[in-house]
Parts: sequence; C-alpha cells; structure tokens
Amino acid sequence: MLLRRLKTLGVLLVVLVLGACGVYLFAPGLLLRGDYALQAWQANLHTRTLQVGATRWVYYEGGKGPTLVLLHGFGGSRENWLPTARYLGRNFHLIIPDLPGYGASSPIPGADAGIHAQAQRLAGFVDALKLQHFALAGHSMGGAIAGVYAAEHPERVVALALLDSAGLPFQPNAFARAVAAGQNPFAYSDHAQFARFLRLIFVKPPYVPPRIADVLIAHNIAAQPFLDATLARLRAPADADALVPVLPRLTMPVLGLWCSGDRVIDPSALDALRKGLSAAPQIGTSLLNGCGHMPIMEEPRATADALTRFLTGSP
Repeated sequence: MLLRRLKTLGVLLVVLVLGACGVYLFAPGLLLRGDYALQAWQANLHTRTLQVGATRWVYYEGGKGPTLVLLHGFGGSRENWLPTARYLGRNFHLIIPDLPGYGASSPIPGADAGIHAQAQRLAGFVDALKLQHFALAGHSMGGAIAGVYAAEHPERVVALALLDSAGLPFQPNAFARAVAAGQNPFAYSDHAQFARFLRLIFVKPPYVPPRIADVLIAHNIAAQPFLDATLARLRAPADADALVPVLPRLTMPVLGLWCSGDRVIDPSALDALRKGLSAAPQIGTSLLNGCGHMPIMEEPRATADALTRFLTGSP
C-alpha cells in the first residue's frame, strides 16, 4: 500500500513538473501574471476598476491606515510598486493605479500623455474616489505628475514624496544625451537590448528567465508607438522641467528620495528640489545606496522604511 502511494505521488510530481515546464515554454505570460497576483496577495492588495469619463482606471487597493497614493513611472505599471507595497501596506491604505496609457488602464494618445495632462486625469480619478486628504508619492515620471497635481491641489495632499523624480534639471548623463538626440533608451526588441535596459535601471540587474523576458520584450514592442510619442512630449521643456515652476507652490511636507546609483535621473536633481521648495514646511532628502533608477523594486524595504518614517514622523 505504501509503495503504491509513493508511486502515485511520484507520478503526480512528474505531471506537475511537466505542466509547469509546458506553461513556461508555451504560455509564459500566465506565469508572469501569476507572479504579480502572488505579490499582490502577499501585500494584501486587490484589483479595482473605476470609470472616470472616457477613461477606465485599473488600480490596486489595500492596507490599513492613512491613504497613500502611489504613481509609477514612464513605461511602468502599478506592478512596479508591488515589492515596496508589501511593506507599506502595514501602515497605509494604498491606492496604486495604472496611469492612463499604461498597464490595464485605458489607452490614450502618446501626444496627450504629458505631465500636465496626466495630472489633470489624476485629479478626476481622485475626485471619483472621493479622497479628501491623502499622501502622494510618485516615482520618475510619476513624481513629476504627483508634484504638479500637489501644487494644484495643496488642500488635499498632506505630504508629497518624489522618488528619482522627473521634472527637475540635473547634471547631463548618457541617458539625458540619448533622449535629447531623439532616442528612447527604454526601448528594447531583443534579449541583448533587454539586458542593456536592465543594466540602465538597476545596479544589480535581476535574473529574468528567457521566456519571461520574451513576454516583456513583446509588450515593449507593442507599446513602442505610444512610448515614443510620450517621450517626445516629455522631452519638451514644459514637461522636462515641469516641477521647477510649481516647487514654490508646494505647501506640504516634501521628501526627495533618490538612489545614489541612478543612471537615468542623476541625484543632482535633489539640488534643484531643495532650492525650489520655498514654502514647504518640512523638506526631507535621502540617498539610498545599492540601487539605480528603481528603488521601489531594487531596495523595496529601504524605500518603504524611508517613506514610512517621513510620512509618519517616526525617527
């Protein structure tokens, strides 16, 4: 009897292994979506949808405490925040949307996906959720959107956090020169270019299984018309330096959080942030070591700790 049971378990194990291999080879997108679902479950986040006019917003919501809205960056999605959200959800009620044009939210024209237009859409999203007072954090492009929104609605934003944020001048680097020349360093269409992209945004690029990389490459290729048009809009002066004219209007506590190894938006942007914040009652700036442009993925615990200390006033 014991031998038969062991044989049965062995057969089941073989079937499971073969099934997993089959999914990896022939439906790797299912594995990627499964990983996102697992991370969302670990962070106690649930997927919600909200129709605001012609725009369908898809977002994560979960956690307990004061409300904290998190915005992703250019080419990203709400899933970028999952590693950090696992820690933030212990202290905050999180709302993490896919910005229009990205992820599962409604597509929009790239030419209409600039900082100020997205900030206006964010205002409609916040109104529809009936959020009165909340903290707001944005990464990269999401930081510029968050800052512009906060300047327009200071009565609602109780605190603002800008993580490796766009919208500020910084010392020119290879990334900035490529963008100024009309290139898109975030574009990749094969494994070599994908590896180059990972080296750009991470200090320690994560291992991505080849078939999962295929899924991400296919998605990037499909999104290229939108991303190229959006980047053309973002390189215009009004968007490239979108935060500069609004910094004096930020009357809430502001945190600037950067990775020392950021090769996309150089940490020298913190200088412009400090100089421009003339009305903020509290200014915090911090550098994280061991990460590049994606602290929310590369150093999630340190990122969550820094945000929590600033937003709660804890030492």
